[in-house]
Amino acid sequence: MVLTLQIVLVVIAVLMTVFILLHKGKGGGLSSLFGGGVQSNLSGSTVVEKNLSRYTVVMALIWVVCIVSLNLITALT
Repeated sequence: MVLTLQIVLVVIAVLMTVFILLHKGKGGGLSSLFGGGVQSNLSGSTVVEKNLSRYTVVMALIWVVCIVSLNLITALT
């Protein structure tokens, strides 16, 4: 059980990092450093951005649940 939660935690963390990096930049920060300013006209519609935000929030919630579950399992054993 613990090993499964740890694997899920690592996979979710990697996916969440990828999803966060896929978000469109809101200014001239780090996203423009990697070419985000050039691709702003070629990026997807606002529907894609909304779905990406939803997926990121769901991943974050699963990540938090995994951390709390691992902490509870460790405390009870």
